[in-house]
Amino acid sequence: MLLPLLLIAGFAVVEAIGGWWTGSLALLSDAGHMVSDAFALGLAWLGSWIARKPATRKHNFGLVRAEVIVALVNALLMLAVIVGIVYEAVQRIADPQPVQGAEVMLIAFIGMLVNILVAWILHSGHSSLNSRAALLHVLGDLLGSVVAIVAGAVIYFTGWMPIDPILSIFISVLILVSTLRLLGEVLHVLMEGVPLHLDAQAVEHAMTVSDKVRGVHHLHIWSLSSEKTALSAHVVLENMHDWHEVLNNLSHMLHERFNIEHVTLQPEIGTAHSDANCWLTSNNEHVHDHSHECDGHHDDHDHEHTHAHGHQAH
Repeated sequence: MLLPLLLIAGFAVVEAIGGWWTGSLALLSDAGHMVSDAFALGLAWLGSWIARKPATRKHNFGLVRAEVIVALVNALLMLAVIVGIVYEAVQRIADPQPVQGAEVMLIAFIGMLVNILVAWILHSGHSSLNSRAALLHVLGDLLGSVVAIVAGAVIYFTGWMPIDPILSIFISVLILVSTLRLLGEVLHVLMEGVPLHLDAQAVEHAMTVSDKVRGVHHLHIWSLSSEKTALSAHVVLENMHDWHEVLNNLSHMLHERFNIEHVTLQPEIGTAHSDANCWLTSNNEHVHDHSHECDGHHDDHDHEHTHAHGHQAH
């Protein structure tokens, strides 16, 4: 995100000076967008860097939630920018200010080209909430540049000054809709809701297709980040000897079909309310069988420590 950050920050200064020189609120609001864009890109870079940190004893899942928190901050920042623009636009409608239309069109056109380039760079990257939040800022700025061009053209050819603040309010409303949608997704992740692209009932059905599985209960699915999903559940078996086969099949199916990377499953025999025999944990491509932790089952088999790599148990 370094190149987009440099492009946005550099042109924000140019556009702010141009907005002050021409008297255009559309340009000044667009410059405000670009300043917030630069800040958003800086936060996005920081969030991505922190999210790649490995897991520690204090943070067992790593710091992947950092990108979600950064997306939340960026969404709130965008709301603040929108409020500021709308407030200034209302003041301008009540008291129109002179605007130099031709200069506004030229500066806004250059800004539009810069934003198209930055949006293309960001769109070609990852689609996490973090990068989407940064892209939302840039797209809002791109629309702001288009609005500034239209406002400059109307003022240049007709001299009607209120078009500048009116279009600024219009573009702010459009950005508000996208920002609120993103904010809703971020809060859904932070509240550990079931990922929006998954159906918990469909996942449960897929886990009980095998005739060796009698049922699934205590099923929980949540997002560690916008790109990593976790699942935990109790699996009721016909026969405990089938567990390693069932575990491998379920882990493979959940990863391939639903893209769930971190899976924790507990096998049980009998009814859905039987006492737990042991905990089995699958983390992406490796599975650990902590059979030595089974309560009341301390034979030789219970002390076996099994590692499954990929989909083949060793």
